[in-house]
Amino acid sequence: MIQIPIYVVVAIVLIFIAIAVITFMLGINYRKRVAEAQYGSAEAKSRRIVDDAIKDAEGIKREAKLEVKEEIYKIKSDLDKEVKERRNELQRLEKRVLQKEETLDRKSETFEKREQSLSDRDNALKKEKERVEIIKQQHLSELEKISGLTLDQAKEYLLKSVEEDVKHETAVLIKENEARAKEDIDKNARHLLAHAIQRCAADHVAESTVSVVSLPNDEMKGRIIGREGRNIRTLETLTGIDLIIDDTPEAVILSGFDPIRREVARVALEKLIVDGRIHPARIEEMVEKAKREVENIIREEGENATFDAGVHGVHPELVKLLGKMKYRTSYGQNVLKHSIEVSQLAGIIAGEIGIDVRVAKRAGLLHDIGKAVDHEVEGSHITIGANLCKKYKESPVIINAVEAHHGDVEPESLIAVIVQAADTISAARPGARRETLELYVNRLEQLEEIADNFKGVEKSFAIQAGREIRVMVIPDQVSDDEMVILSRDVAKEIEGQLEYPGQIKVNVIRETRSIEYAK
Repeated sequence: MIQIPIYVVVAIVLIFIAIAVITFMLGINYRKRVAEAQYGSAEAKSRRIVDDAIKDAEGIKREAKLEVKEEIYKIKSDLDKEVKERRNELQRLEKRVLQKEETLDRKSETFEKREQSLSDRDNALKKEKERVEIIKQQHLSELEKISGLTLDQAKEYLLKSVEEDVKHETAVLIKENEARAKEDIDKNARHLLAHAIQRCAADHVAESTVSVVSLPNDEMKGRIIGREGRNIRTLETLTGIDLIIDDTPEAVILSGFDPIRREVARVALEKLIVDGRIHPARIEEMVEKAKREVENIIREEGENATFDAGVHGVHPELVKLLGKMKYRTSYGQNVLKHSIEVSQLAGIIAGEIGIDVRVAKRAGLLHDIGKAVDHEVEGSHITIGANLCKKYKESPVIINAVEAHHGDVEPESLIAVIVQAADTISAARPGARRETLELYVNRLEQLEEIADNFKGVEKSFAIQAGREIRVMVIPDQVSDDEMVILSRDVAKEIEGQLEYPGQIKVNVIRETRSIEYAK
């Protein structure tokens, strides 16, 4: 194997390196010349582009200036045209204003002339009025001399004459209207009500407010009282009713405010008498049984009432309240029987005049429902009844009939008017109600007192158990025409101040007598 000397290798390597360096330097030099040539070309090109851009910009600038000048010219022309139009419009308006001012001036002159003319006329009228007034005074003076009356006396005489004529005409007109109305209304109303009363026969009479329990013998009184009164105290405490044991033979009187409690006490006492074992424990047991029995009776009576009246679909609570009215009285009249009677009467009247019979019966049956709880709830039975009907979803017609049956509110339907009439018929029927002697006497006194308070009344007398009042007037103070007005005024005053069943007849009497003796 041939070995190459190291120096030869080194020489070769150095030669290659020199060649590489020379080549590299030549490449760099070549690239530099090429780059310089390219740079010179790019610079020349960029100058051309800049020159072209400047030329284009100047052209665009010239075009823009021309367009702006044209736009300015156009706007200026438009403004000149608009200014010219506005100027013309202002000239027209100025002409119109001048014309209106001239017109107003002419009108003002005309008004001033008219005002002056009116002022002259007013002055002339004032002078004429003064002249007329002087003539009038002269005439009045002449008339006063002729008639012998002053002006005030003549006025008083004239007013009195006119007043008498008006009173006479008013009285005549009232009489004629009443006569015509009564001819038709009274005839139809009497026929209708008589027919209704005839078809609704009621056999019940006034009831007592106390209960009497019969005893088998007087010895039972001692057993009821018990040792040291413990039995009677227990019974009174449990029932809330007073037991009156007096000298009445074989009888005990139960007295209390609540009629249902009184009925419970009556039933319990009768059971104790039959049982014979009377002591506190037995009394308590019998009172509980009596309460349950009375509750059953109340429910059954309510159901029977709706059946008798022909009214269906009544709320169970209202049915229960109807049953409670069995033990409630008004002026001695049983309220439940009165309600059934009113229901039947209202149904008959409604049938006669051709309106809904079922609604009329329902309103008549429920019209006094408030009396079932009026001793438990504050307020009048009318308000309580209306609230109960609202609570249990009765119709507005029924509610108004309940509210209006005593005239507290205005009736809004014929049903309400029918219930008013039926309630009055039932209450005014002979034997239906009773009054205590004290209430009766007070009512008669109040009736006479109301009539006596009117001017010109000499004396009044309440007759026919308060169904009629006769008013005697002083003939010199009350004329025949004034009697008609006086009777109406007395009737209205009685309606406003008194509460009474049925109706009261006001009879005004004027009598003039002349007495002389032949000697």
